[in-house]
Amino acid sequence: MPLKDLPPDARPREKLLARGPGALSDVELLAILLRTGIKGKGVLQMARELLELKKNESETDGFDGIAGLLHATADDLKRIKGLGPAKRAEIVAVLELSRRALAQQLKERTIFATPDAVKHYLQLHLAAKPHEVFAVLFLDVQNRLLAMEELFRGTLTQTSVYPREVVLRALHHQASAVVLAHNHPSGTVQPSRADEALTQTLKATLALIDVRVLDHVIVAPGEALSMAERGLL
Repeated sequence: MPLKDLPPDARPREKLLARGPGALSDVELLAILLRTGIKGKGVLQMARELLELKKNESETDGFDGIAGLLHATADDLKRIKGLGPAKRAEIVAVLELSRRALAQQLKERTIFATPDAVKHYLQLHLAAKPHEVFAVLFLDVQNRLLAMEELFRGTLTQTSVYPREVVLRALHHQASAVVLAHNHPSGTVQPSRADEALTQTLKATLALIDVRVLDHVIVAPGEALSMAERGLL
């Protein structure tokens, strides 16, 4: 049904202004961002298709709602009929704004004060990667974010992640502490024995230069696990 045929209090934009964003469904919020549909496909239908979009044609599961959609690339979005370059750019821009907002928050506040923000920040950066990526958050003496760097790619083992390189980057940033992170493209966030062994190796190596490992976070689309919270550090 076209938006113009809906009662005024049921139209997403008017509903948001009258009742606040919390009153809207994911479909309605996305429809506001898209603004218009195309002939034969209203904006609400287009928004619904986006939320059900599959990462690739061979998969049976979609992006799992808004959280999953944020991991979509501009190329992924091309598969939605009627979603032109301008609308694709707007959606990708929202993702980038989310990353930057979280990065600013982590730079202004101690990591310990915002553990969930750390997980969300890492999910936005790493969860959608098709291959394993090992990254490090470098922190100052007050545990605020100095920088994030993706240091290694591929299957993560003690031999594929070089402690010397992590040490060099920590010294470069004059970091006092780090948060280790990597993604599991398989979708599970349960740490493997290799993950645990790698964490202990890096913890011991970084201790030699008086840099603490505060956590090792494993992420997948829509999920994140803190090894510190699990008592694995």
